[in-house]
Amino acid sequence: MPAVGNASLAVAALLSLLLSGAIFGFFYAWVCSTMWGLDTADPRVAIAAMQAMNASVRNAVFAPAFFGTPLVLLATAALAARARLRPAGLLFLAAAIVYLVGCMAPTMAVNVPMNEALAGQAVPEDPVRAKELWAAFSGRWQAWNTLRAVAAGLGLVLVGVALVLIPPNLSGARRACP
Repeated sequence: MPAVGNASLAVAALLSLLLSGAIFGFFYAWVCSTMWGLDTADPRVAIAAMQAMNASVRNAVFAPAFFGTPLVLLATAALAARARLRPAGLLFLAAAIVYLVGCMAPTMAVNVPMNEALAGQAVPEDPVRAKELWAAFSGRWQAWNTLRAVAAGLGLVLVGVALVLIPPNLSGARRACP
């Protein structure tokens, strides 16, 4: 394989790692801090904050990471296969499938519809009603987000293992030490 193709694989593999790590970190932060913090707040504040965060996540920084990750993983799998690095290619492919099934599908099928339903609600002034609304939302949303975090973590591990399987001299550069 020409050096240009090898350089493309190296860049794609590192971009796969970066994007997979970014998405894992995003979902993980919701699991271990954001939602726990919102659960301790006044439910009226939690509802308003969740509505604001969900509205703000639709932006030019998050979208490329969320929608681009599976595309980059698939491209990296193809480049690895082209370089005759079948095990690494299969791991990048597996990471893409895990991402699509465990992150993107639940997001589109569960979390986004829940977010949109919550966005359509006025924040109740009555604390009891707000508590009921938040309780009905938070537990289910967190369960699905935990699934997304676990899937994203698994995808990140798959990318890491794939990177280990790519020979360090793939670009044709000679090692400094024999």
